[in-house]
Amino acid sequence: MPRTRLLSLLLLPALFLLAAFRQVPLVDPAPVAVPQKIAQEKNGLDKVSQAIKKALVQRQWIVNVDEPGKIAATYAPRDFSVQIGITYDRKQVQIKYLTSSNLKYEEKNGVRYIHTNYPSWIQNLVTDINGNLTLAGF
Repeated sequence: MPRTRLLSLLLLPALFLLAAFRQVPLVDPAPVAVPQKIAQEKNGLDKVSQAIKKALVQRQWIVNVDEPGKIAATYAPRDFSVQIGITYDRKQVQIKYLTSSNLKYEEKNGVRYIHTNYPSWIQNLVTDINGNLTLAGF
């Protein structure tokens, strides 16, 4: 029994260290290119907007702002939330981090850090927006 307690005491600091590593640098993704076919269509901007909103809804984001060329959305499935801003035109779609709560966001020496899951949520959106734009071009 004493050996088990000693092992538990040694593992406890290691668990705290692992919790501290649940952050990664926050980098906004590269712009998503709008296919040329959509860019040239009369209703091209509407198709871009629809592709973005479809991706957001599929991933359970809530659209807070929906203006021509600008969408703001929030993801808040549990006890945390994150808000992003999306700007778009006939050439590209750009996603930018705006704010969050309970996602370990902080800035150290000019570098922004956030919870490790955030980049995968954003990458999923990028992938879905790309796919939706591709389908909208057919």
